[in-house]
Amino acid sequence: MPFWTCFQCGAQFPDTTVPPTACKICNEERQFVNWKGQGFLARDEFAQRNQIIWRDDDGLTGLGLEPSFAIGQRALLVREPDGCVMWDCIPLATDAAIAHVRSLGGLKAIAVSHPHFYGAVADWSAAFGNVPVYLHGDDRGFVTRPHPAIVPWTGDRLAISDDILLLRTGGHFAGATILHWRKGAGGKGALLTGDIAMVAMDRRHVSFMYSYPNYIPLGAAAVRRIADAVAPLAFDRIYGAWWQKNIADDAKAAFDRSVRRYLQAIA
Repeated sequence: MPFWTCFQCGAQFPDTTVPPTACKICNEERQFVNWKGQGFLARDEFAQRNQIIWRDDDGLTGLGLEPSFAIGQRALLVREPDGCVMWDCIPLATDAAIAHVRSLGGLKAIAVSHPHFYGAVADWSAAFGNVPVYLHGDDRGFVTRPHPAIVPWTGDRLAISDDILLLRTGGHFAGATILHWRKGAGGKGALLTGDIAMVAMDRRHVSFMYSYPNYIPLGAAAVRRIADAVAPLAFDRIYGAWWQKNIADDAKAAFDRSVRRYLQAIA
C-alpha cells in the first residue's frame, strides 16, 4: 500500500489502499484546500516526478525539491561531530538525498518548527535508524502520519546538544518552535526560524503572521512572547524557511527593529 502526500501542503499520510479524503492541515484556517480540490500523490509516483537537490545556503546545506512542490520550503542541516540535525523537513526522501546526508555525517535528530513543515519526517527518521523527531506536543493534533520516532516534547526549551537549543515561542502555532545554534555564523550564533519569524523580501527585517496565505496577522501579545524568548540569545544570522531568505549578518538588531516596527504598525 502506498504512503500519500498532500499536493497542497506536503503532509505525508499513512499507507492505505486509497488516498485520504481530506487533509487536516489544509482544512484548518492557517492553510487552504487547493482550488482544484484536495489531492494526494502516492510516494513512489512522487519520487518519479520530483527530485531532491542540495546546495549551500549561507553556510548550511539545504535540501529542497525540484520542481518546487506544495509550500516549497527547504530543510537545513546543522552539522555536529556526531551527526546532523535536520531543521524543518521536506515532503520526500530519496535514496540519492539520503546518501548525500549520510556523506555529511548522517542524521542524529530532526526538529520541525510547526505542522506545515512536518513533511516526510517519518521517512527521514527511518532512513537513519529511527532518530528522534522533535515536534512540540502542543501541535500533536496535526501529525498526519504517526511514527514511534516522534518525540512530542513539552515546555519552552529543549537542548539537543550543548550548541543546539529548541525554543517554543508560540505564535504561528501553539507549539511553534525556533532553533538557536550557538556556533552558527562563525561562532556569533544563528537563529533558524522557519516562518515563525518570516524573513522579509528585503532580507533586512522579519515579520509575523498567524496565517500567511489567508492574511491573518499575529497579535501584539504573541509577537512580544516571541521577542521575549529570543531576547537572551546571541545571534548574528537568521535562516528563514526558503532558499536565500536569510538575514546574513547583524540579525539580532534587525530582529529587534522588526518587532518594534510590527508592533507600531498594528497599534
